[in-house]
Amino acid sequence: MIFEKIRGLVAKQFVVDPETLSRETSFTEDLNADSLDVVELSMTIEELFELREISEDDLKKISTLGDLVDYVEKASAN
Repeated sequence: MIFEKIRGLVAKQFVVDPETLSRETSFTEDLNADSLDVVELSMTIEELFELREISEDDLKKISTLGDLVDYVEKASAN
């Protein structure tokens, strides 16, 4: 469920078909995301899942859609 929500957000933000996105999709290599794109996405994720602000250190560790899903699942459990 979290994967589907995040995949939908990413597809909307980057204007791509959600079916083309997988856990292995790289934000920088596959979606050509820059730092502003990542910050905008993180703010949307924080709001949608009611999370505390994602730290800059954590953002640096998130390079794929799967990394983001794993982060949200872990943060939501706390």
